[in-house]
Amino acid sequence: MQLSIDLTGHEVLVTGSDHAARQAVRRYEAAGAVVYRLSTPAGAPHDGPLPERPFLVAAVDDGQPGWEALLERCRITGIPVAAEPAAGPVGHVTLVGGGPGTTELLTVAAVKALRDADVVFFDRLAPCQDLPDLTSAELVDVGKKPGHHKVGQADIEKLMVAAALEGNNVVRLKGGDPYVFGRGGEEVAACVAAGVKVRVISGVTSAISVPAAAGIPVTHREVSHMFTVVSGHAPLTEKEHTHLAGLGGTIVVLMGIGTLHQLAAGLRKAGMRPDMPMAVVERGYRPGQRTTIADLGTITSAAAGCSNPAVLVIGEVVRVAEANRGHAEAAADLDRLAASLLGS
Repeated sequence: MQLSIDLTGHEVLVTGSDHAARQAVRRYEAAGAVVYRLSTPAGAPHDGPLPERPFLVAAVDDGQPGWEALLERCRITGIPVAAEPAAGPVGHVTLVGGGPGTTELLTVAAVKALRDADVVFFDRLAPCQDLPDLTSAELVDVGKKPGHHKVGQADIEKLMVAAALEGNNVVRLKGGDPYVFGRGGEEVAACVAAGVKVRVISGVTSAISVPAAAGIPVTHREVSHMFTVVSGHAPLTEKEHTHLAGLGGTIVVLMGIGTLHQLAAGLRKAGMRPDMPMAVVERGYRPGQRTTIADLGTITSAAAGCSNPAVLVIGEVVRVAEANRGHAEAAADLDRLAASLLGS
């Protein structure tokens, strides 16, 4: 993560090999520090002049022996020493699941990967607003919007591979989970074909987290013991509608506003009852989050003003959420009444 301290104008000595210290240098420069370098415990010709008494020493754990004596002298003379992790290996790609769009749901592994990145390719569904606080890497927006791809998928893959082959630690930050309608499999295949090392860090999928943000459990004892996740980018076939209608449980549709009319009509035609409860959760975990609840027979008109990003939930679990919401509102009313009586 980036430093939260303002070091504008302060001299900071960053110790550690050039490779291991490269991201620490960027972090301290981003915090406004005047950065000096010491790449080996004995010093090196290219290190240049060093400050007589730095404000802070940032000690990068590069694995070289001999640093402890220098750092101990700093401590004895009252110069603060901050331990910094070494930068990760270069020339590889990490696909990172960014969750539904809030940094609070980033995994520890995701935060570490962003901290270690040299280049981050991100899209609009990832928690991109807070990226400057999470990484000192170069940030490249390759986001896609419905009907408009800022950068095509093939071009994204070429950019990732090229950056890794140039020796960068590349992060591809995606919304949700890379392997849940995230085209992560294609991006891994592109890296493998180019001989680039690649790994995947799973993310919190919006298929579960966005309904949860609206209070909707995708499974509930004695109500639903299964859930099916469907992409809503393209209309389903008649056979798929019939299959879904016969499965039972909960149906979760990602990015399904554009095909909502066909979905509702297809499920009714396949035998799903018109009064099956249904919810549309827009902009989960983001400003303007909104939930629209209707049933399969009326959802098209009820959700006429809805837009992506949205998650559709079809099933009796929607009623569970409504019941829980009613209990929560009743409890809140009791709390307000108690507070009023105590106040009087």
